Amino acid sequence: MTNPASSHGMLMRTDWYVFIAAGVFVGIYVYACIFWCLWRYRRRPNREPQQFSGNTPLELLYVALPILMVCALFAVTYAIELPVDHVDANPANKVSVTAFRWSWQFRYPGGFSAVGTPLSPPTLYLPLHETTEIDLRSADVTHSFWVPAFLFKRDAIPGMTNVFDLNPTRTGRFVGRCAQYCGLDHALMSFTLQVVPRSVYDRLLASRGAVTP
Repeated sequence: MTNPASSHGMLMRTDWYVFIAAGVFVGIYVYACIFWCLWRYRRRPNREPQQFSGNTPLELLYVALPILMVCALFAVTYAIELPVDHVDANPANKVSVTAFRWSWQFRYPGGFSAVGTPLSPPTLYLPLHETTEIDLRSADVTHSFWVPAFLFKRDAIPGMTNVFDLNPTRTGRFVGRCAQYCGLDHALMSFTLQVVPRSVYDRLLASRGAVTP
């Protein structure tokens, strides 16, 4: 979460930080109120506890504040999700991804593809600092394309194509998984996402996968 490897991940990190800060604030405030009440209204010798029936202004405030906080969190998340969900009309690259029980098939420009098995996961190659459009499909049941290092997940739903963009910000090998339970070998349904410079990616396409990094 502290160092995501994609531009979308950087945006989602901001959203996570906002929610963490809001949660910490609410937690500190609630526990402070609890401990204040324990101290203020503690039992004392020869003294009856203070009695009260209600406080309308305070009750209205405690209704209004959570509503305002939820609306603010919704607005922040909506503003962040807009660029995350945006699909570039002219991406630098396109890859078709098909999820099936229990592995993946990656089809690259030029017609070649890579297919994996549960015991031999495939590798998805992406060029560094370039937008790649992913056309995600499922050949059978619902799966989920999840790259934890990118803070990104999308479902592969039978009968529809889920289109999204990825823009890696650093080279490296990252773990990808199916995050939707899909049957017997769900735990083995993984892949490797490798981000490479454009020159290496071009050699991969030209050799139709024969030359790999």
